[in-house]
Amino acid sequence: LLVNPAYAGTQTQLSATAIFRNQWVNLEGSPQTLTATAHSGFRQNKVGLGFIVGRDVIGIHDDISFYGVYAYKIQLDKTTSLSMGLQGGFNNFKSDFNKLVLKNPGDPNLAGTTQKFLPNVGGGVYLRHRSYYVGLSVPYLINNKLIYYNETQSLPKQHRYYYLMGGLSYQITPIVQLIPSTLVRLQEKAPLSFDVNLTAVLYRTVGLGMSYRLGNGMVGLFELQLNENFHVGYAYDFTTTDLNQFSNGTHEIMVNYRIKFWRIHRGLECPSYW
Repeated sequence: LLVNPAYAGTQTQLSATAIFRNQWVNLEGSPQTLTATAHSGFRQNKVGLGFIVGRDVIGIHDDISFYGVYAYKIQLDKTTSLSMGLQGGFNNFKSDFNKLVLKNPGDPNLAGTTQKFLPNVGGGVYLRHRSYYVGLSVPYLINNKLIYYNETQSLPKQHRYYYLMGGLSYQITPIVQLIPSTLVRLQEKAPLSFDVNLTAVLYRTVGLGMSYRLGNGMVGLFELQLNENFHVGYAYDFTTTDLNQFSNGTHEIMVNYRIKFWRIHRGLECPSYW
């Protein structure tokens, strides 16, 4: 849901997820991200509704966001559906220059705090089949200006970016399932970036995977379905850039909870975690 608003409701049942990411451990001012999402299908799963709440902290900057998500799904056949999604909300971006240790403490451009309310909207499409998926999204369409210094300075902007995602599911044996996937990111005035991922699922319970991120490093991940409601995961990034001289990598923890409500989801089949 963080990548593509058209994903809302694709799990039919209510799905709530919390993710904490601690990036570049031991590096002062390194990024920390906490996100919470929830979404569900409604009206015989033709409509998906959800929300995204997040907080990103890096250095002296603190970004709190909230977005509501809407998706409409068209069932193309028994195994294929096409969803179109929209999201709208805001970021509250704050910079506290009082936290800086300055060589020139009297610099008026690096004193006090700045704060700005940044509304935004985005959209996406998501095609899902029983054995594959593909999606395209632009989560944030507005190139908002950010305030780092006073209003007389040139202002940096948030630049629009695009996500292209896709994946397959192969049942190799009754025990082993392979899920290759990729996520391509293209941001204006930034180089192309992508992930290539492969996860092996055993007994539809345990997932073990690796991921390669262009120009950044490798990721190892572990997932476990505890029961029909709870799914947990952990990932560790092995940084291959020069930052590995100062950082002990990146940790990411995920908890997902799903539940089916009889009045809303009656008679509907909910897909498995995998």
